[in-house]
Amino acid sequence: MTESSTGETRMAGTDTRELSVAGTPVASYVWRSDLPAEDSPRPYLHPVRTRGGVPVTEFRPDDHVHHLGVSLAIADVGAVNFWGGRTFVRDRGATWLDDHGRQRHDAFEEVEGGFAEELTWIGPDGATVARERRTVLAVPVPVPVPVAGPVPAGGPETSGRPDPEGVWALDFAFALTVREPLEIKSSACKGRPGAGYGGFFWRAPKESADLAVFTAEAEGEQAVHGSVTPWLALVSEAWSLVFVQVGAVDPWFVRVAEYPGVGPALAWDRPLAVAGTLTRRVVTVVADGRLDRAAAARLAEAAAADPPGAAGTATPAGTATPAEAAGETP
Repeated sequence: MTESSTGETRMAGTDTRELSVAGTPVASYVWRSDLPAEDSPRPYLHPVRTRGGVPVTEFRPDDHVHHLGVSLAIADVGAVNFWGGRTFVRDRGATWLDDHGRQRHDAFEEVEGGFAEELTWIGPDGATVARERRTVLAVPVPVPVPVAGPVPAGGPETSGRPDPEGVWALDFAFALTVREPLEIKSSACKGRPGAGYGGFFWRAPKESADLAVFTAEAEGEQAVHGSVTPWLALVSEAWSLVFVQVGAVDPWFVRVAEYPGVGPALAWDRPLAVAGTLTRRVVTVVADGRLDRAAAARLAEAAAADPPGAAGTATPAGTATPAEAAGETP
C-alpha cells in the first residue's frame, strides 16, 4: 500500500494539503484556518471522499457547527475545551464558558503515504497544555470485496475482482504528551449519560440515504453505542466507512438517528488520567457502495495490518506509557 501522495495549497483563510491514492485526490487536510474560538480551532480533514468521488464528511453543519469533518477533538483536557461548542457542567448542563483551546500546527515531516505533524495544544490563557505528534496517511487497501446495493454513477464496479478504483484507508495516529499530569474527561464523566465523546471523531453527511451501523457482534445505534470491539462500520447506500482501532480499544461513541458521527471515546464514563504520553491509532476504510458485515470484517482485518509508511509514527501507536492511568455539545 504505497501509491499515495500529498500536495499543499492555500485557500482564503486556510492552509490546506491534499492527500491522494494512486493519483486520485481523496482528502483535504486543513492545517490552519480562521475558525472562531468557540469551535476550538484545530486541523481537520474535509472533504474526505471515496475513490469514486462521493463525499463522506460534513463540515460545520447547522446542528453542530463545531463538528469539523474528521478531527481529534476532546471535550475536556485539564479543564480546557478542545471539542468546541458548549461545555457540560454538572448540575448546570451545557453552558457557554470561556474555556476553549486550540491546536496550533508547528511543523510537517513527509512520510510515505502522507505526513507526520507536530502540534501544540494551547489553552484560552495562551499556556501550553500538551504537545502532539500526529501521522496522517492515505493508503490503498488491495482487498477486493463485493458490496450490497447500487453504486453511484461513475463509482467502481464491485464484482469482487481486484479493482483499480477500489477502497482506501485513512490511517490516523497520535501521541499526545501533556505538560503536567491531568485528566481527560467527557460530558458523561460530569453527569450526562451516554455522552462519552472525545478523541478521534468522524462526522459523516447527515442527508445520506439508509444509514446503518454495525460491528462484528451487533447492529443498530443503541446496540453498538458504548461497545468495546475493534471495528465498527457506518454505511449508507452511497458509501461505507469501517473504523478500526489498532492497539488500545476504547468504547465507541456512535450517533445515527440525530446525525451520523463515530469515534472511540477516550473517557467513556470516567476520567482518563494522563501523566506522560497518550497514543492511539484509528484506521478508517473508505469504500463506495454499501458493505455488508462479511465484507466489512475482511476490510477491517486488512486495515489492522501495518501498511508501508506506518513506521513514520513517533511512538508505538495504540499504546500508552506506564505513567498513564487508563481508566460542549456532542
